[in-house]
Amino acid sequence: MTTHCHTFRGVPEELGAARAWLRGLLDRHPCADDAELIVSELAANAILHTASGDPHGTFHVVVALSDHVLSISVTDDGETDTVPTIEQPGPEATRGRGLGMVSVLAAHVEIRPGAHGQTVTAELLMPDTSPRGLTCH
Repeated sequence: MTTHCHTFRGVPEELGAARAWLRGLLDRHPCADDAELIVSELAANAILHTASGDPHGTFHVVVALSDHVLSISVTDDGETDTVPTIEQPGPEATRGRGLGMVSVLAAHVEIRPGAHGQTVTAELLMPDTSPRGLTCH
């Protein structure tokens, strides 16, 4: 298993940097597009809902890749009263769809609260290990 880590400043402009960093790691990987969407959503949640979005805030991304699984974890800076949840917003809602979208793309989503922030991990199965055999899931 190969693991890569990077810490980004907690500003919206760093979402593009996180996607570009991930794209560089996953060049031509079959799950690259799904992984970019996942890291973007998880990082945006960290910036919007935790101390990661404070003036000196950060978010930390860990990508672990094996022959069978691609794991993407985003850890925020904490200081929030809420725990990330998968919601079912109404059709008029302007928020609340992100983790639901991640849970559709990923085979497994785990939310782990910690002493210094929360970590959300999404795991994608490689196409040859997926029950469908065609796409990442």
